[in-house]
Amino acid sequence: NAAGQEGSSIYLTAGEKITMKDLLYGMMLRSGNDAATAVAEAIAGDTETFAELMNERTASLGLKNSHFVNPSGLQDENHYSSAYDLAMITRQALQNDLFRKIVSSKTYQAERKGADAYKYFYNKNKTIFQYEGATGVKIGYTTAAGRCLVTSAERNGTELIAVVLNDHDWFEDAYRLLDYGFEAFERVVIARAETPLIS
Repeated sequence: NAAGQEGSSIYLTAGEKITMKDLLYGMMLRSGNDAATAVAEAIAGDTETFAELMNERTASLGLKNSHFVNPSGLQDENHYSSAYDLAMITRQALQNDLFRKIVSSKTYQAERKGADAYKYFYNKNKTIFQYEGATGVKIGYTTAAGRCLVTSAERNGTELIAVVLNDHDWFEDAYRLLDYGFEAFERVVIARAETPLIS
């Protein structure tokens, strides 16, 4: 089932044995819809159950404008999200050290077996190569959704997330949002955990 997915792919073959690590890098760096399907089936048994887990997780974050029916984002009228929800999902995901490492990687050498196996993953997210302090995250495209980008960057201890949807100038617009955030706001310590606010 995973090997037959349409769109972007890491060219899985039926019956192939592959590590979860390779699948995660293939999913996040190369937008591998086949990798996303394989991950979902390994975790939940099938993509429908995995999508239910995705919906439960977003609900637990208090998000109200997302609903998922597949693990890859392929077009379905009942599969949707908003810029705000994607930013909040990203904020949560970036707290995971492995996720952070994967989405900030420029390249990855997979451990797949076989001379013909696609082993060298190059990150499709140009932010990692172009924007100072970039830390991730992911591009996306379907005919219906257009060009979508969730990107993040860190400077002087402040990390920002920018989301653009259905944007033909996706990277430059995301960079302008990040530039604005870094220029217009400064980090201020309001309180410290060890300091009582009321004496």
